[in-house]
Amino acid sequence: MKFDTILFEEKDSIALITLNRPKKLNAFNQSMLFDLLKAFDHCDQSDSIKAIIITGSGRAFCAGADLSSGENTFKKEFDNTDTYDENFNRDSGGILTLRMYRSLKPIIAACNGPAVGVGATLQLAADIRIASNNATFSFPFAKRGIAPDACSSWFLPKIVGISKALEWSYSGEMIGSDDAFASGLVSYISSSKDLINDAIKVATKFINTSSPVSIALTRQMMWSLSSRPTPEDAHKIDSKVIEARGLSEDAAEGVISFLEKRNPSFKNLVSKDIPNVFPWDESQFRKED
Repeated sequence: MKFDTILFEEKDSIALITLNRPKKLNAFNQSMLFDLLKAFDHCDQSDSIKAIIITGSGRAFCAGADLSSGENTFKKEFDNTDTYDENFNRDSGGILTLRMYRSLKPIIAACNGPAVGVGATLQLAADIRIASNNATFSFPFAKRGIAPDACSSWFLPKIVGISKALEWSYSGEMIGSDDAFASGLVSYISSSKDLINDAIKVATKFINTSSPVSIALTRQMMWSLSSRPTPEDAHKIDSKVIEARGLSEDAAEGVISFLEKRNPSFKNLVSKDIPNVFPWDESQFRKED
């Protein structure tokens, strides 16, 4: 697949998405938004892709929003009324992270350098973040006279806790990889030369011996149910998912392969074998009679 602002490569069941505006430090613009949305759509629709890694080209991951429009940078970006029911303009970073949130494939962010503004907040919708030892993060929205974007007011406190999220957002300070690791923002620190290989190793760890359909459901269950007000809600969905998957070909293969002491060979496909319980909606959480 060819894009204007990103590179896309598929190898060994992994999609590598590289932000590719190196002369602009991979600054985020509308073309990059639509390229990324198209890439994530393709990944969900392709059964050959089992995990996604997103990184940046050159020395930066993403320097944030492209500020070349000067004082007009944060004014109305484009009319989203054809895409959303709401009658107000949607934040571009949030459109991206909501799409990532809905992804049926695991996402790993491999942060290779500075990640500022939306460059940092878009990574929050990834499942795992790995930073090179020269990566830095900043949430400078208050310093630009605006406010956190890309649904980061929802994601960031869940990842690092509300106190640290507020400290970083109030100050807009640069956060080194060591501090990011200590706060739980990133799960691993890697050298620059090993970053992508280390990200591939993490992805391979869970795609080689796990059911793609089970991973898709697990991703959606963890992200959405963990924010429900009571574990009772999670239990209702857990029960329905386990019942449906328990009857699947994958479940039989999982048990047989374990008993035969071999790696499983799962046949169910994300494109057609996700049970009807997904996507869940509010009606599934109502009190049962």
